[in-house]
Amino acid sequence: MAVYVISDIHGEYDKFMELLDRIGLKETDMLYILGDVLDRGPDPIRVICKLMEMPNVIPIVGNHEVMAITCLDFLCKEITEETIAGIEAGMAEELSCWMMNGSMTTIEGFCKLDRGMQKKVIDYIREFLICEELTVNGKEYLLVHAGLGNFSPEKELDEYTLDELVWERQDYEVQYFEDKYIVTGHTPTQYILGNPRPGFIFKKNHHIAIDCGSYHPGGRLAAICLDTGEEFYTEGH
Repeated sequence: MAVYVISDIHGEYDKFMELLDRIGLKETDMLYILGDVLDRGPDPIRVICKLMEMPNVIPIVGNHEVMAITCLDFLCKEITEETIAGIEAGMAEELSCWMMNGSMTTIEGFCKLDRGMQKKVIDYIREFLICEELTVNGKEYLLVHAGLGNFSPEKELDEYTLDELVWERQDYEVQYFEDKYIVTGHTPTQYILGNPRPGFIFKKNHHIAIDCGSYHPGGRLAAICLDTGEEFYTEGH
């Protein structure tokens, strides 16, 4: 059994399937997905449906799932005076924020599903973990979408807010823990200042950043095997 981690698939179904092929994922392996399965790329719902078929996948929530879940619930409702009032009470702001963050491909794919499948997709996303701590080959890892916003060494993990875990970016210049590695997505490695290999997995100060900009021009989808440290990439397109 091996443990692999992928992040920020963003609807890139073909890249996801290419990466699974490169990994050679076995049924006995575990695959963690660090959020942002949805939005931006062409086939986010297709990716979700694929993950739902894979019992060895453990998804962790990203900011795009947080934005999506309330809005997808709303899209399932019958249009009535009450739902229109709901838009006036704040749903319009939620929808607008999600739309500005690339939701159209998710909405289009979701609306093609029948009602039963729509409910299954929503229920599946609701079950995404917030974060995960695990030990692999004697090394301690924390898997989380964005990082530990407003980090303090005195802060317990359950004291971080959801926004701090799925929106706030890591400070890669600071080593948060002596004995633990933090594996994150959210920030494409192309945007990390001083990264000598933009678009590839970035490691510094016990940070392991694995979002390699899958939906960006020339971007890749990446995976890391925590057992061996081996890195896997799709071709940049």
